[in-house]
Amino acid sequence: MALKPLQIAGLTAAALAAVVGFWLLRNFDPNAAGSPFPECMFHAFTGWYCIGCGMTRALHALAHGDVPRAFSMNPLAMSMLAISPLLAAWKLGWQPAFLRPLIAVVAEPKFWLVLLPFYWVARNLPWFPFTLLAPGS
Repeated sequence: MALKPLQIAGLTAAALAAVVGFWLLRNFDPNAAGSPFPECMFHAFTGWYCIGCGMTRALHALAHGDVPRAFSMNPLAMSMLAISPLLAAWKLGWQPAFLRPLIAVVAEPKFWLVLLPFYWVARNLPWFPFTLLAPGS
């Protein structure tokens, strides 16, 4: 299966974006003053955490090899990042039987229609164990 020129260009752009993004995350702290990373507008306006709050700081921690810190910033995003190679491999044709139950769940839109709003609300609740879902807990 040969790649088309547009596919090659897209893969090249994605690889370049990944390298630049990694370099930025490795060299600039999102928590520091003067950081090139913008703060979450939703959190700035409402004081509540959105689904993506803490993701930039989580990726910054990952770029520095601090997996526990990354997970504490956004547990859902880090969990999805951890299984994304398996999902990509499945999509590319590697389909072992042990992955079938996972694929059946994550491919179901109802799963995301329940999980994402629940996560959004739960990470803003002020009681344990929900406080563990807030960025930096």
